[in-house]
Amino acid sequence: MHSAPRAVAFFDVDETLIKVKSMARFLAFYWAQTGQDPARFEGARTAHLRRQTAGIPRARLNRAFYRNFQGAQGAELTEAGRAWFAAEQTHQDFFNQRVLDALHAHRRAGRLIALVSGSFPPCLAPIAEAVHADVVLCTTAEERGGILTGEIGIPVIGPRKADLARRTMRARSCDPGDCWAYGDHDSDAELLRAVAHPVVVGDNPLLRSLAGRHGWQRLLTAAPLSPAR
Repeated sequence: MHSAPRAVAFFDVDETLIKVKSMARFLAFYWAQTGQDPARFEGARTAHLRRQTAGIPRARLNRAFYRNFQGAQGAELTEAGRAWFAAEQTHQDFFNQRVLDALHAHRRAGRLIALVSGSFPPCLAPIAEAVHADVVLCTTAEERGGILTGEIGIPVIGPRKADLARRTMRARSCDPGDCWAYGDHDSDAELLRAVAHPVVVGDNPLLRSLAGRHGWQRLLTAAPLSPAR
């Protein structure tokens, strides 16, 4: 006898499930841990902001960012990711508690938990383990002989998030009408449109407008959302 398909709750990670940008925080941590001059991170950060201000598409920004890891050992990054996450746990504001409460409520309701992020496994694996995520849909860094080339696969940004969410629902025979998604940024709009129960986290102008137009839920108040009904 086959069990009924389980619905999925999809969570963007940076500034949705957690309050920080994991990629930038991890890069600063990793370079400090490996003895890099702090000026190197400031230079990389300035270059990123300059590209962002120039209107470079977010997927291209994502690719450019990962070139900072060229030559790093994959295994070393995995260990550094665990150390980074442990260090972040000393700050009480790492997780967005309201979103984390919603995630726990979805699990209690029997839904699968999927993290969807432009970040990569060294950052996301310890987060996924901490929240008991069932699926991680993320950017993957290219390796050759265990060394990062600085290139990545398709950035999990914008429409790519929605595409992976739809593939996940199809693979599990899930009805999008039973599924949820949480996001905070313009680039999460397509992910939110992919399910029947989108939740806008924070006060992004575009998502706020879409929420008003389509009746999407918003997560702004201190009271946790109850998605179990």
